[in-house]
Amino acid sequence: MILKKKKMMMNKKTEALMKTLLSEPVAVIHSEYEDKPRTVAIIDMEKTLSVEEKLEKAFMLTNSIDSAWYKSDKVNYIGPEKTCRSTTPGDFVLIGKDKYVCNSMLDYPRAGGWSKV
Repeated sequence: MILKKKKMMMNKKTEALMKTLLSEPVAVIHSEYEDKPRTVAIIDMEKTLSVEEKLEKAFMLTNSIDSAWYKSDKVNYIGPEKTCRSTTPGDFVLIGKDKYVCNSMLDYPRAGGWSKV
């Protein structure tokens, strides 16, 4: 029993370490229609994805298409309300210390509508 418990603890520690090594949190910040910017989601992204891929994924995962995005298990919704609008031009994505503004999604799914600020 003690060995099983230690093995479970090691598995949890290993999982946490691997998550830290292989992924990074990306924040989605809504500001276009709000009085002040507010972080509404944290999404764990693979570190190997390019910036463009992370921006595309953040935009896609925070838009309601078939169902409410904030109920998805792929997104950690941390917004202040029970519901949340989709990400739109004028909103931001924070990757590490770099912040990007969504300018336009006319060329979605390509992330050409993003600018570093």
